[in-house]
Amino acid sequence: MAKVSANISLDADLKDKAIPILNELGLDLSTAVGIFLRQTVREQRLPFEVSLNVPNSETKAALREIQDMRAHPEKYKRYSSFSEALREVLSDA
Repeated sequence: MAKVSANISLDADLKDKAIPILNELGLDLSTAVGIFLRQTVREQRLPFEVSLNVPNSETKAALREIQDMRAHPEKYKRYSSFSEALREVLSDA
């Protein structure tokens, strides 16, 4: 199989973070990119799921709670300081 050179532009920080992980796996960047491309050809798609960063149900519930707290602050206890809130949490433990 004939080898060709290809130039790709990468975020420098991303490359710097990926190289040690690839090295730990016994791979260099060219080999890792080659694996990605072979899998892409084999599967005729990206070899992993690509999705939007959609919040999970727990995060959605927390966001709804924040909206409710903003809309109805009278329903929620307020603290004058973090120390006061922490004391209450620790006393309930």
